Amino acid sequence: MNERIQIDPRVLVGKPVVRGTRVAVEFVIGLLGNGWTEERILANYPGLSHEDIAACLQYAGEVLRAEKVYPLSAPA
Repeated sequence: MNERIQIDPRVLVGKPVVRGTRVAVEFVIGLLGNGWTEERILANYPGLSHEDIAACLQYAGEVLRAEKVYPLSAPA
């Protein structure tokens, strides 16, 4: 999948994390969604790099592309 993203059941119960950290992909995506800039993330989490943040975004995009959506009929 992505060499910077790791899924290991021994780390955060198997949630995808940035390799070598306990920083979850969903956490990084959440920070970005809450308006944090890349610079602010890197300043607060010095173990992360620009490439790690880009890998989180790429991973999220891959997961969303693979998601299957089953539309429900509209209520009558």
